[in-house]
Amino acid sequence: MLRHRLLSLFSWTYLIAMFGFILLPVAVLVLFSFQDGTLPIPPFNGFTLKWYAEVFADQKLMAALQNSLSVAFGSSLLACLLGFFAAYGLSRYRLPASALQRVLLMAPMTVSYLIIALGLLVVFNWSGIRLSLWTVGIGHVVINLPLCFAIIYASMGDHQKNTERAARDLGANGFQVLYLITAPMLMPSILAAFFLSLTFSWDEFIISFLLSRFDVTLPVEIWSLLRSGLNPKTNAIGSLVFLLSMILLLVLETLVFRRRSKP
Repeated sequence: MLRHRLLSLFSWTYLIAMFGFILLPVAVLVLFSFQDGTLPIPPFNGFTLKWYAEVFADQKLMAALQNSLSVAFGSSLLACLLGFFAAYGLSRYRLPASALQRVLLMAPMTVSYLIIALGLLVVFNWSGIRLSLWTVGIGHVVINLPLCFAIIYASMGDHQKNTERAARDLGANGFQVLYLITAPMLMPSILAAFFLSLTFSWDEFIISFLLSRFDVTLPVEIWSLLRSGLNPKTNAIGSLVFLLSMILLLVLETLVFRRRSKP
C-alpha cells in the first residue's frame, strides 16, 4: 500500500513538473501580454488590452500574418498532395530502386533547416529566381513533403489494396479508384499530414528568413520586433500565435484522432 502511494505521488509530481516545464513559459508570455506598462517583466502592474489593440492596428504585423497563413495553407496543401501521390505510387507499384526512392524522399527530415535553406538560396540565385513568398513556400514544401509522405505511406495496408481490386473488378478506372476509394480511406492520415504541415509551416523561421525579401512571414516580423527589445506588444503577438496553433491542434484532434477512435 505504501509503495503504491509513493509511486502514485511520484507519478503526479513528475506529471505536474513536466507540464509546468512545458507550459510555464507560455503562461508567463500570455500573462505579461496584458501588462499595463512598457516592459513585460514583474511585477504585474495591471490588466489592459491596449497591446492587443496595437497588434491589430499594426499594418505590417497584419500583412505578415496574412503572408504566413497564405504560405502555410498553400505549401501544406501541395506537400500533402505530392506526399499522397508519392506514397500511393511507391506502395502500389513495383518501381525501380523503390527503397532508395523512399530514403531520398525521407532524407530532408534528417537535414537541418539551415542547410536546406542555404541550399535553396544557392539554387534560386543560380536560377535567377527572385526571393519572395513563393520561394518561402517552396522551402516549406521541401521540409513538409517527407513528413506527409511518411504519415500517409505508413497508413497504406493490404486491406486497402483488396478494396481497390474489388473496385477495379466492378469497372472503376484508375482515377475513380484513387478519388473514390483510396483517398477517403486514407483521409484521417491525409488530414493529419496536412494539419501537422500547417503547424510546422506556421511557426517556421529559418527558411522564411533566408528565402524572403520584402514580403515576410509572421515569425520573421516578430524577430524584427524583438531586435528593438522586449515589450508587451511582442508578448501579445506571441500569445495570438500560440492561440492559433492551439486552434489548429484542436481541429486536428476533432477531425482526425476522434475519427480514428470510432469503431
